[in-house]
Amino acid sequence: MSPQPFPTPTPASSSSAFPADASPRVEAPEGVLNVAAYLFTAIADPVALRDPLRERAEDASLRGTILLAPEGVNLFLAGAPASVRGFVDALRADDRFAALQTKESWSDDVPFARLLVKVKREIIRMDRPEVRPQDGRAPAVSPETLRRWLDTGSDDEGREVVLVDTRNAFEVAYGTFSGALDWGIERFTQFPAAVSAHRDALVGKTVVSFCTGGIRCEKAALQLRAEGVDAYQLDGGVLGWFAEQGDAHWDGDCFVFDGREALTPALAPAVAR
Repeated sequence: MSPQPFPTPTPASSSSAFPADASPRVEAPEGVLNVAAYLFTAIADPVALRDPLRERAEDASLRGTILLAPEGVNLFLAGAPASVRGFVDALRADDRFAALQTKESWSDDVPFARLLVKVKREIIRMDRPEVRPQDGRAPAVSPETLRRWLDTGSDDEGREVVLVDTRNAFEVAYGTFSGALDWGIERFTQFPAAVSAHRDALVGKTVVSFCTGGIRCEKAALQLRAEGVDAYQLDGGVLGWFAEQGDAHWDGDCFVFDGREALTPALAPAVAR
């Protein structure tokens, strides 16, 4: 049976620059497919979506976490490849989520103990309601372009490029871009204050914010620009970088919020620490 859209569609407000079918699908002979995805898009009544999403995910035997908020959706799911992709395709049938992009990786086992579907105030908490990616995202730089900048030591206009790691300090400890700034924040709500404290050192430079999958970068780049910094976000985050550029300019692994703990630049589970 063809997947049906979820109820109560509203006009889409996408923060993605790519069509839905652009999500890279990395084939594997067998195993568990893991997807990470988010989209800033207006949802008038996220509570109304909670039970239909949970029911469809349960029917597909998926595990992981789905977060809903008035500003959008954020999800991490794992299961049989056809089931995971079928769930995502059904979600995209709703106009609000048509531009949802996924990052795929593989594991031998499902790295989640259960399925959680929650409604939150924000899909990524920053406590800055004026920062609204659903109304328009900050400029983004592709992994290909950033790779060129890092290889040459400057952007296309010859300006210094500064990488800002927007993740929490314990995540950064697993790995980060060579030479990236780490402000040692313990939670993302501390990021705006860190920007204010460091803005003078960033003004006049090309700043690229990055995070695991891109969701924090969406808000981080807007906050940086609000402080007068010429900031961009790394499209697709670290996972997108790994998929396209591997370990180039990267030291270590990348922490992920599931039972795998961390992924290598080959998008494989890292050896346990």
